[in-house]
Amino acid sequence: MTVRELIERYNDAWNAQDIEAIHADHHPEIVFHNHTADERAEGADAVRAHIARIFANNPTLRFSTRSLQVGDDFAVCEWTASTGTREWDGVDVFPIRDGKIARKDVYSSSHRAREL
Repeated sequence: MTVRELIERYNDAWNAQDIEAIHADHHPEIVFHNHTADERAEGADAVRAHIARIFANNPTLRFSTRSLQVGDDFAVCEWTASTGTREWDGVDVFPIRDGKIARKDVYSSSHRAREL
């Protein structure tokens, strides 16, 4: 599987809020760091629990990809998030290790979300 295919599948799993599919794409030592919200989780189980809380708090959260740039061992994805009532832009930076996502660094304008 290419890095592009991995991230496209991962993004589809986020939109489906499929925690098992998301978890399957994470390296066991993954770090999830939302720099904007100052949220950080380390290790596959902690990241899984963190993402489950995100979905519980935002059941209508969906993302549309604006740009996806990939290399041999990384990806950068620009996106727009929407809950149906609010919308904001962001970017994820993904280092890849052993064919899995080793980090998800999130930077967004969620603090300046637009009302729909």
